[in-house]
Amino acid sequence: MWLLGIILYPFSLLYGFVMVVRNLLFDTGILTSVSFEKAVISVGNLSTGGTGKTPHIEYLIRLFSPDYSLATLSRGYGRESKGFLIGSKKTKVKYIGDEPLQLIRKFDSIKVAVDENRRRGISNLFAKYEDLKIVLLDDAFQHRWVKPVCSILLTSYSRLYCEDHVIPSGTLREFRSGAKRANIIIVTKTPKIFSPISRRRIIEEISPAAGQSLFFSYISFGEPLPVLDSTQEEIPKKLISILLLTGIADHSQLQEHLERTCSNLVIMRYRDHHMYTEADINQISACFKDIPTQKKIIITTEKDMMRLKTTELTPLIRHLPIYYLPISVGFHGNDKADFDKLVLSFAERLQTSH
Repeated sequence: MWLLGIILYPFSLLYGFVMVVRNLLFDTGILTSVSFEKAVISVGNLSTGGTGKTPHIEYLIRLFSPDYSLATLSRGYGRESKGFLIGSKKTKVKYIGDEPLQLIRKFDSIKVAVDENRRRGISNLFAKYEDLKIVLLDDAFQHRWVKPVCSILLTSYSRLYCEDHVIPSGTLREFRSGAKRANIIIVTKTPKIFSPISRRRIIEEISPAAGQSLFFSYISFGEPLPVLDSTQEEIPKKLISILLLTGIADHSQLQEHLERTCSNLVIMRYRDHHMYTEADINQISACFKDIPTQKKIIITTEKDMMRLKTTELTPLIRHLPIYYLPISVGFHGNDKADFDKLVLSFAERLQTSH
């Protein structure tokens, strides 16, 4: 792999240079970023995925929703529709995307919209809902056409952006220097037991700029829940085998978690945001049948559940014991209180000034 990285490195430099020029055009005002009178908070990353954006968006929704009217906006990766769309629980995953649909089904009090043109999407949301106070932009760190009141940059503990390279030799969408645009940096997916030595090492490696705040979060896994409400089978008390069904960018922590709960973990991995088909379900069913024990279940992710629980596929998976594992975000030590206070201050500052 290191040899391939060396071969691809010149292409990474070329791509990175193009992004430098683009950012320079925005920084000098030749291309203009638009600000809004109400709070727009961006959550994104420098890498191509796998940093845990969705659970962090959910954390922010829970933080803001008691006091603010709230909406989320993303491009709706992989959707078949175009333009601005506000989703509902009846919206099909193929028209809005798996992550927005997940938010719709979990939170009744917020608006969930998609638009590949974020500036237009934000304008439409504020025009349609006069009481709307905050828009959370999902995966918008490189979307320079909008200037958020607060920009939150996520980077995975297992692959910090300061240790990575620009695509195609790495996973970064621009050079590491782009991180200077962030108000807040969160190192995600850290171990639950996180030593002060590791914390200090990462702080030194990232070396946040003046005015930037750095926090550390981790993922908590809940108990398995049935994908279909009609699932009657109980999870065996002494589980021997689990078939892990995953179509997400990074399942490493989920894999480690499940390996501690069973003797045999079989993994069927699909590409990120994969839209499951009847052929896939037949393949999954055959693989599950071939696992030589009765004490077995299928585990998948919340995002995968959105793509499995469709009108077309529900009859095909009804006979399978498929469960999903809900996840949530936690912060280490005083980081929770400090992060909550800081991010709320960005929203409050804008609300009180208008």
